[in-house]
Amino acid sequence: MAKRSGALHVATTSRRYKGKLYQTHLLRRTYRQDGKVKHQTVGNISHLPAELIDIIRRHLRGELPPASSGGFEIVRSLPHGHVAAVLATLRTLGLEELIASRPSLQRTLVTAMIVSRVIEPCSKLATSRGLKEQSATSSLALELGLQIDEDRQLYQAMDWLLSRQVQIENKLALCSGF
Repeated sequence: MAKRSGALHVATTSRRYKGKLYQTHLLRRTYRQDGKVKHQTVGNISHLPAELIDIIRRHLRGELPPASSGGFEIVRSLPHGHVAAVLATLRTLGLEELIASRPSLQRTLVTAMIVSRVIEPCSKLATSRGLKEQSATSSLALELGLQIDEDRQLYQAMDWLLSRQVQIENKLALCSGF
């Protein structure tokens, strides 16, 4: 008994009944068994729109889909991999909890500034612009759920961080055993 593996394709059958044409579109696998060509029906795709059946047929042949006027247009793409890596490392180290035990806008802004500094060191003003939706340079603001309206927000977060400096230093001292 030969193994059932083979190429997938779309088989279309047509028949007339009482003057009306009926078409059936089947997703089939073709394989050889004992020297004979066999067909296995994987599914009936007749209920799908004709355009989609054509796309499936072309894809199974290895062709690229035809250019469509009603498709998607990529307007903007933001780099994400480096953001995910730095955020995951920061969270694994517990840096967010070290900054503040409870989530807050200030803690998120400070986290954004740290990640931004690791990814692409620049001024606070450039960091602020890189986090704004219109001028974002990465997916960092989206990942953190931030919406930066004014550059002043980062400076206020820095002031908030300064007021927490003693608490953060005490937490670090406890972690290091001094």
